[in-house]
Amino acid sequence: MITKHTCKNGVRIITEHIPSVRSVAIGIWIGTGSRFEQQDNNGISHFLEHMFFKGTKTRNAREIAESFDSIGGQVNAFTSKEYTCYYAKVLDNHASNALATLADMFFNSTFDENELLKEKNVVLEEIKMYEDTPDDIVHDLLSQATYHHHPLAYPILGTEETLNSFNGQTLRKYMEEYYTPDNVVISIAGNVDDALIKEVEEHFGGYTSTSTKPEAVKPSFCTEKKARKKDTEQAHMCMGFEGLPVGDDSIFDLIVLNNIFGGSMSSRLFQEVREQKGLAYSVFSYHSAHLDTGVFNIYAGTAPGQLDEVYETISSIIGTLKEDGVSEKEVANSKEQIKGSLMLSLESTNSRMSRNGKHELMLKKQRTLDEILQSIDGVNKKNVDQLIHRIFAGDFSSSLISPSGEFPKSFPH
Repeated sequence: MITKHTCKNGVRIITEHIPSVRSVAIGIWIGTGSRFEQQDNNGISHFLEHMFFKGTKTRNAREIAESFDSIGGQVNAFTSKEYTCYYAKVLDNHASNALATLADMFFNSTFDENELLKEKNVVLEEIKMYEDTPDDIVHDLLSQATYHHHPLAYPILGTEETLNSFNGQTLRKYMEEYYTPDNVVISIAGNVDDALIKEVEEHFGGYTSTSTKPEAVKPSFCTEKKARKKDTEQAHMCMGFEGLPVGDDSIFDLIVLNNIFGGSMSSRLFQEVREQKGLAYSVFSYHSAHLDTGVFNIYAGTAPGQLDEVYETISSIIGTLKEDGVSEKEVANSKEQIKGSLMLSLESTNSRMSRNGKHELMLKKQRTLDEILQSIDGVNKKNVDQLIHRIFAGDFSSSLISPSGEFPKSFPH
């Protein structure tokens, strides 16, 4: 059962009691990421996430790590375009200790100058590592082609230039603006009791803020083409079609469509590009849903000389879908596959904590398992066919990283 409690200051606590497990997953979710940054502080959400692990008023970086290792727990964090999460998974009898350490990191991080300098270098190495991974960079390049100068186009890691501008003062100012009580969700799943909920309120229910999170500006969907020349063995290509925002009524239709198109091994994209023609090892599609927009992404990595054939094959798959639609069997199989993946994920307290935290942050409501299953069951061929024409109606954005940096001749100009 999922319960919600809102503290007097606005912090929301979402708990899911699962008495059959011995673990507890705790996540602190903040509704900010690279989307809420400016050009001159791009990467600050991600850098702040790193600095939370670098020492508080009572613990240094090593002691933070040891506080989780000594109880056999796991602790980590991640930053996305629209939210940041700090989380831990521990045995239920250590949940109180884990919560206290996470709260200490949240409220008492010192942002020591020496640690700042070291961590800037760590993140710079992360950026360099990312640059050495063209099948990752090409997705960032697609965001730039899709959203142009809007913050959704910004890289989550930031740049070397912005990274060097951060200091303790800029981090604290950013926290004051975005780490406000009404922008924080504490999500807990596992063998949790009422005593732990009271502790959450004691840690997080008392702080206040006068700042108000700025409203997100809805982006325009652009259809630019961005290519980068890079000495790679493969050409990496992405195509982006305008998708749906996270709370759209047709989001489950799109989940099924993606599964049929390129989200599984039995999908049309995988079967035709890889299995039948042997043109790629990695080829897939996925949908990125944001607060007020979305992108249906298609990726393929192939030999530079095969780019034309890969693009023509993808175009042919889209054309066939628009002309003939999907089959009843594809819809039925996809629905069962999606439900199976969902049910299997529920065996993890981390997955449940993440799902509940994201739902509260992005949708401001919870969806029960029965409601989600009902929504999946409600998908039908007619709705998916209609969505095909909506998604693939217009032009698309695209990105390419290859030795020549030139799009296939067959590509639209």
